[in-house]
Amino acid sequence: MSDFPTKARVVIIGGGAVGVSSLYHLAMKGWTDCVLLEKNELTAGSTWHAAGNCPNFSTSWAVLNMQRYSLEMYRTLAEDVDYPMNYHVTGSLRLSHSKERTQEFKRFVSMGRYQGLELELMSPEKAVEMYPFLETHDLDSVLWDPMDGDIDPAQLTQAMAKGARDLGANIQRFCPATGVSKDGDGWIVHTDKGDIACDYVVNAAGYYAARVGEWFKPHGGRDVPMVVMSHQYFLTEEIGEIADWTKEHGHKLPMIRDVDSSYYLRQDKNGLNLGPYERNCKAHWVTEDDQMPEDFSFQLYPDDLERLEWYIEDAMERVPLLGTGGVGRNINGPIPYAPDGLPMIGPMPGVKNAFEAHSFTFGIVQAGGAGKTLAEWIVDGQTEWDMWAVDPRRYTDYTDHDYCHQKALETYGHEYGMHFPYKCWPAGRDKKPSPVAAKLKELGAQFGAFNGWERATWFAKPGDDTSIEATETWEREGPWEHRVKEECEAVRDGVGVLDLCGFSRFALSGEGAAEWLRGRIAGALPKVGRMNLAYFPDDRGRILTEMSVIRTGEDEFTLITAATAQWHDYEVLWRNLPAGLSLVDRTTEISTLIVTGPKSRDLFAKIAPEADLEAGWLTHQNAVVAGIACRLVRVSFAGELGWEIHAAMADVPTLYDAVLAEGATPFGMFALDSLRIEKGYRTWKGDLSTDYTLLQGGMERFVKFDKPQDFPGKAALLSEKQQGRTKAFVSMIVDAGKADAPYMSIIWKGDEIVGETTSGEWGHRVGASIALGCVRTDLAEAGTELEVEIYGERRKAVVQPDGPIWDPENARLRA
Repeated sequence: MSDFPTKARVVIIGGGAVGVSSLYHLAMKGWTDCVLLEKNELTAGSTWHAAGNCPNFSTSWAVLNMQRYSLEMYRTLAEDVDYPMNYHVTGSLRLSHSKERTQEFKRFVSMGRYQGLELELMSPEKAVEMYPFLETHDLDSVLWDPMDGDIDPAQLTQAMAKGARDLGANIQRFCPATGVSKDGDGWIVHTDKGDIACDYVVNAAGYYAARVGEWFKPHGGRDVPMVVMSHQYFLTEEIGEIADWTKEHGHKLPMIRDVDSSYYLRQDKNGLNLGPYERNCKAHWVTEDDQMPEDFSFQLYPDDLERLEWYIEDAMERVPLLGTGGVGRNINGPIPYAPDGLPMIGPMPGVKNAFEAHSFTFGIVQAGGAGKTLAEWIVDGQTEWDMWAVDPRRYTDYTDHDYCHQKALETYGHEYGMHFPYKCWPAGRDKKPSPVAAKLKELGAQFGAFNGWERATWFAKPGDDTSIEATETWEREGPWEHRVKEECEAVRDGVGVLDLCGFSRFALSGEGAAEWLRGRIAGALPKVGRMNLAYFPDDRGRILTEMSVIRTGEDEFTLITAATAQWHDYEVLWRNLPAGLSLVDRTTEISTLIVTGPKSRDLFAKIAPEADLEAGWLTHQNAVVAGIACRLVRVSFAGELGWEIHAAMADVPTLYDAVLAEGATPFGMFALDSLRIEKGYRTWKGDLSTDYTLLQGGMERFVKFDKPQDFPGKAALLSEKQQGRTKAFVSMIVDAGKADAPYMSIIWKGDEIVGETTSGEWGHRVGASIALGCVRTDLAEAGTELEVEIYGERRKAVVQPDGPIWDPENARLRA
């Protein structure tokens, strides 16, 4: 065992495509003293039986970046590492049966164009020229991606392994990890061959990731939120017509994805490979009588073709040639699913110096980008692109086994489902109901889940269509639109109340807490009795997060942030917290009611007569409201006169009833989104992300360059200020038509791409569609005319003066 490593910078557990890519990318960044452990042979898990499809397509900006990078990397990998591979760039035809699907395609074409992808939306008739065996009678359009294709998963993995070894990295096959122990700030990884001491450890164990995750629970870890699904595809025997066509043209047929029917169909040698994502799908290893085996290397589940019958018949109608080839082989293997179907790449929640790279449903096409991203996390502490979409901390304590199972079935069965802006998927709900859930339902609330918390999105009235089918549109018109308008007008003209359960809330205290916090944020701290917004930059000056800081004592603070930011933002504080300071997550203890509108002071005069209702904007006070002790905070994300009531969860029903009794109109999250965008208020991981610096994001007023504390990114921001921003944040009024601008819509000036939107919504108080975004600095002047591409249509957009569109002087807010 003299050659067995006993020390390493990083130990990666798992030898599939993702684990090996992570090792390769670490080595390319100069970290060559890293070790990968694989219990069997490389590729023994999901990589072994993967189909190897390599699409660019994704409507997630982060995942699109990751997949685009992978495909660029794969096109030169064989030459880069001197290892031959079968990689067929065939192009793909993605079929649309409806106007809504075509709109989704148009959005992807726009996003892809921004990332340099040459995509084409074509007629069904043109698609037949590329695929003469295709039936097109019921199609609306076809999306052509010339860079799609397929790769041999084993060869890909071995090529990256060779590249890693050539750079000096170590791969230990037939060497299962058996556990981990903490060693100061580092780790000891146990194996039957010996222990390895390391600085960092990575769980890249594929469908065994949950089992490996158990080892970290004594060190602050959690149950890994994933379920293993059974995915089948089958290969036909040789089909003569395909062999003849291939010989004549010298290349394979393009891939077909019939996303509305939910399958892919691709040429495999001279036959076809059909892979459905069936609605009647099945998870494995989820019950007491179906336990995960200790080792499932190079193994498959029994065939279960009955589940696929409808999809096979549909595919044979689409490509009749499929029916002429007998089934040569069926593959039914395990693939891990996170609840949303996206992988987990990044810091392991609750555990320092541990990372995750697992739960890949499309691991072959994502492996290259995943390895890049993980290596950046470990070596640099931050990633080139904002990768919140795949960050493991996006899931918190509501993801029990029932939730993960329900969502995996829903996500797998709708693998190609369209994610419409007003649609709330039904599986895995009611994990964190509001304290006033029963009252909200009685009032007609329709709910959405925010970090598991059930919040009202809008309030329906008798006769309104509340079916899920009504939400399956990209357009703003729907049963909710008129109700949302009414809710916004109630806030504008009277007083509204929003139950905002699940605000992430942390109590920070201890001698020196204020000074420490000054060294983490770009700006200043509020005085005792006041509050402000604080921005936490990363080392590049990019926007790591935003928190509201409520100061209750010289060294006592309440920090409040978005619901979905709970674990992420807690760790922004916790991972850097000095000894002697206390940080407590109080999210589940306290809830919030937003009470806002020009008549809100009159309302509080009746139910909180002893409160100081003349205290200024951004103040807070202890008060008694409707007989309940609580904290009143003079702030409103809706941009009107108003207060937030912060109170114990158990007291919220009494407070909500009291506010309603005095005439407040309940409003929901859809209305709040409309109200906030009129004020230019940013959303977390939409307008506020590490894709932008604080200066690009329009946050210079929150940066205190002259303070003595050397906060993260200070030098980078000073340099940027001296050299000038390359981008500037703007608000725009858009002639948007029926749909508002979605996240990452292209902004044009003439024939030049000059920026992108970060959010868009209809402003009911100003009667216009508003988009926030970043543009080339010279185009940020008020009055500049641009165009925003919304689902393939360029719509006129006019840059507005810097500041809120509604109540630009903040007179109503400060009234």
